[in-house]
Amino acid sequence: MSDIETVLSALPRIQFACRVTLVQDSVSGRLLTERQTRILSQLHTTDPTMVTELAEYMGVTASTMSLNLKRLSEAGFISRERDPEDRRVMNVRLTESGGKIREAVRVLDPGRVEAMLTSLSGAERRLVVRGLAVLADAADGLVTQGSDYIRSLTEGTESL
Repeated sequence: MSDIETVLSALPRIQFACRVTLVQDSVSGRLLTERQTRILSQLHTTDPTMVTELAEYMGVTASTMSLNLKRLSEAGFISRERDPEDRRVMNVRLTESGGKIREAVRVLDPGRVEAMLTSLSGAERRLVVRGLAVLADAADGLVTQGSDYIRSLTEGTESL
């Protein structure tokens, strides 16, 4: 297996094993599911998102998304409003409470990460942590090089 295949195989397995399954709002004490936090992660406080776009991105029907959004709205995490230019379109945004949840949510559960790291020997743990730090630094470098660098990587390939 190549280095690229190893990374592409390893990261989703780690993310699945250590994913956050429930998040508790520190103010209201409400529990949010993984799906609800994924929805919140796709929204902004200022830039509205159309319900249909959000449903399509998340791979669910508009009616399923509307049900989830109703619950999030009732809990005070999002606001829903009709698009002023097209009244058929419903837009959603994060409220201040929803924004705080979004900022607080981590992709990985710290307790699960700790359990995984604890299962390693001291040398393995140091190796893994150092390797991930180096990979993360490389990712930061890729991001800071900007869209021209990304564009150069994708030239000649079709957009998905």
